[in-house]
Amino acid sequence: MAPPLTHDRFIAILKAEGVKVAEYPGWRDRERDDETGRPFGPVHMVLNHHTAGADSLTAVAKNGIAGLPGPLAHIHLAKSGLATLCSGGRANHAGLMALNAYESFLNEASTHPAPNKASGTVDGNDVAYGIETENRGNGTDVYPRAQYDAWVRINAAFCREYGWSADSCGGHKETSIEGKPDPLGPVEGYGARGGFAFSMGQFRKDVAERLSHAADWSPGATPPAPKPTTEERLTALEKRVTALEKGAA
Repeated sequence: MAPPLTHDRFIAILKAEGVKVAEYPGWRDRERDDETGRPFGPVHMVLNHHTAGADSLTAVAKNGIAGLPGPLAHIHLAKSGLATLCSGGRANHAGLMALNAYESFLNEASTHPAPNKASGTVDGNDVAYGIETENRGNGTDVYPRAQYDAWVRINAAFCREYGWSADSCGGHKETSIEGKPDPLGPVEGYGARGGFAFSMGQFRKDVAERLSHAADWSPGATPPAPKPTTEERLTALEKRVTALEKGAA
């Protein structure tokens, strides 16, 4: 069983992972549990989206869109890398997931099949944390480095807390029975890597790499040079003495 995080724990794991966090007013009490009669949890995965628009914080956190009340995710991730907490309970972000796709994330399979409605469905709003990442979703709007880095950190924070692998991190396009395309778009870069096209396969690799380090790790950071051994110091000293002797001859 993986119960939803308490509000304070939610904030704590994100900050421990180096994420800049803001709290949208009223987020602790804003959810869809009471309205739908369906409680949030147990949770089994993280589902990643793009907003398909700009300046979408208020819609994601509170107002929703036509025919779909807010909150529309648990986290809104701005271009700057700022993660705004929008809800700690059930949010309208996932819709129906194909059962075959959902089970691949539930079981942390190394491959994730295309969603097949004929396999059955699961209400993803019950079982997945949702992240809405600010991007127009038009294939040209760029995810800045700071935003992508925070995105990886957020997913890793959930995985680290629950003991999940990166294969618990999915994209909406990998679960949706409606043919959702998100996330997509070009990424400015990550760590020492230059620009590349967003893909969930690469994203999971980046989350997995992060999970292999401590939570305070940063990609591309240069490790400290190893200290020379006693033998190496003696060899260097001998070379210096020899050079001095030659100079004095």
